[in-house]
Amino acid sequence: MVTAVDIRARIEQDVFDYQQLTGLLGEYAKARDRIGELLRQGHVTRIKKGLYTFGEPLRRRPILLPVLANLIYGPSYVSGVYALSHHGLIPEGVAVVTSQTTGRSCEFETPFGRFSYRRSMGGRYPVGVARVEIENSAYLIATPEKALFDAVYDDSRFDGGSEDEVLVYLTEDLRIERADLQRLDRARLEALEKVARGRMLALTGCLKRLTGGGA
Repeated sequence: MVTAVDIRARIEQDVFDYQQLTGLLGEYAKARDRIGELLRQGHVTRIKKGLYTFGEPLRRRPILLPVLANLIYGPSYVSGVYALSHHGLIPEGVAVVTSQTTGRSCEFETPFGRFSYRRSMGGRYPVGVARVEIENSAYLIATPEKALFDAVYDDSRFDGGSEDEVLVYLTEDLRIERADLQRLDRARLEALEKVARGRMLALTGCLKRLTGGGA
């Protein structure tokens, strides 16, 4: 019998897919039945169809939600309000892990929480995305500037307007401190301005002035 300990010894990462799992169950005529047993026993947890992690006693490290977000649906990168919270730009924690994707918009309910993906159109998708390596894992996440751009883009409350109106929206609706806005990176804002259209130009223009970039 292939035990959970056997599987743990042969899979390096804590999160793995169906192909990796069935590849270790070749001696079973019905690998799915053995997977079902592992799930019922709590040795393996299903994150979504085809994606699994080990039960908590067998995990080597805590599950990192940004890493999980990239694996659940892709191509994608963590962004929006979750990334704003991650970067410390908004004061509260966020229950839903928000991401951008080139695929369709969708959501997943998992044992580790809800993961939401919004479709990113045109040339703005790759701008302002950083790769973070941590604890033998890596994930893609928006820079603070791109996270703010994506959050505003997806917020129907934002319709552009004057610099004063944009600033009120940022500091009162999103509750971002003006001092934090002033510390945003000017070069990154200029890169985002090149892919901005319509109401988003009001955002990038306001942020550039706050960071000393001018209009």
